Order: sequence, then C-alpha cells, then structure tokens
Amino acid sequence: MSAARRRARPVAIAALAALTLGAPLLVPASDVDPLRQNGPAFAPPSLEHPLGTDENGVSVLAQVVHATPASLLVGLAATAAAVAIGAVAGILGGYLPRAPAAVLNRLTLGFLVLPQVPFAVAVGAVLPRGTVTLIVAVALTSWATVARTVRAGVEAVLVRPHVERVRALGAGHLHQLRAHVVPAVLPLLSAAASLTVANALLAEATLAFLGIGDPTAVSWGTMLRRAAAAGAATAGAWWCLLTPGIAMVAAVLAFGAGARAAERRHTPARGRT
Repeated sequence: MSAARRRARPVAIAALAALTLGAPLLVPASDVDPLRQNGPAFAPPSLEHPLGTDENGVSVLAQVVHATPASLLVGLAATAAAVAIGAVAGILGGYLPRAPAAVLNRLTLGFLVLPQVPFAVAVGAVLPRGTVTLIVAVALTSWATVARTVRAGVEAVLVRPHVERVRALGAGHLHQLRAHVVPAVLPLLSAAASLTVANALLAEATLAFLGIGDPTAVSWGTMLRRAAAAGAATAGAWWCLLTPGIAMVAAVLAFGAGARAAERRHTPARGRT
C-alpha cells in the first residue's frame, strides 16, 4: 500500500474529530432552525447554498456539519459500551472453565444470530425514545462480535508455551490475566473498536431513519428520514438524500480503513520466521 494512502487514514479520522469539535462554532443551532430560515425550499446547489436547501429552506451543508457531532457521539458511545461488554465476555469466555465458558459462549452466539435491525427496533420500542436508547440498541447488537474476536485471542494466548509454564509454576488467575492475557488481546480490541465504530455509524443512521432516537436531534440518519418524509426524491431534490449519505459513507470508510490498518499491524506476515 502506498505511503499516501497510509497517511490518508489518520488524516481522515483527524478531520472528522476536528469537524466534531468545531461544528458548534462553525454552524450554530440557529443556522439549522427551520423557524429562523427563509430560504427557498428544495433549492438546488448554488453559490449561496453549495449543497442546496431542504424542504424548510435550511442549508443542507449547514445541517451535515451540525449533525456530525450527534452521529459520531452515538457511534463512539455505542462502540465504547460494546467493546467493554465484549471484552469482558470474550476474556471470561476464553479463560473460564468449561461450564461457565459454555454459558457465556452460548449467550454470545445467541446475540450473534439475532437480526440486528429488528432487535434494535424492539429495544427502541421498549425504552423511551432518545439518544441513550439509540446508544443502548446499537451496543446490544454489536458487543457479540467483539466478544467472539477476543475469545479467540484468549484461547490462542493460553496455549502459548510461556503461559503454560507460568500456569505450571502456580501463577494465580489474576496474574495470568493481568500479565499475559489482557496485554495480548489489547491489539485485537483496538482493531475491533475501529470496525465497531463503522458498524455503529451505519446502525445509528438506520435506526434514526426508522424513528428510534431523539426526533429533535439533527443527525445524518434524521436528515435522511426528514428528506424521505418530505418527498425529496419525488421532488428531484437529490442533494437532500445524497449529501448525508456521502458523509456517512466517508466516516464509515475512514474508520473501516483504520480497523484494517490496526489488524495488519498486529498480524504476523506470512512466510516470516
């Protein structure tokens, strides 16, 4: 892979972070308030509105920038919760004796085979609508993948000769976990976290489009939902649907590339001795 492509990954993620932190300054809430805007509805891209306007005359560019923190907040918070749950379940599932490990692994398998969107919709129907519900729904549908990856890493660590020698010398469980197991699976967690962020962003947009979450918040998913409800497609206002979609795909690709890079850094090259 070229050096330019390797440098592009951290630059893209850094740009997302800068946009997230600077969005409230670049686009105040008043700039996306429909009651304070008097622009034409569904105006095509122009010098005044580079990405056009929506059904309320609000700049689509301003909405995309303003929606970045809300979308990334859900993605990062859900990822943190999913990685925490998955790390605990994966480490215990790979380290504990057969009976307790079998229970955890069956639970993980059960969440793996659950259809993500219907299960998240069911969670959203039970809990009150809001950002916290969105985070909980995404985390509950994402932790099992992390747990499976971590469990495989733990099982690989436990059969290494130096770990078997430590166990034979009478080292306690806490020492084995703290000194050997957890440090060995940390690289797996970093790669899984980057990939989970990408999946969480897609899940957030899907669930927000379906009406789960805070209906007053401006996110990429709610932008797509409002544009579809207002008939943007039939009105020919493609920019209302394409712009948040491109922003979401760009963020997913950035975090997905970060996950692949992290996985390559911690995977031994084939053929090396």
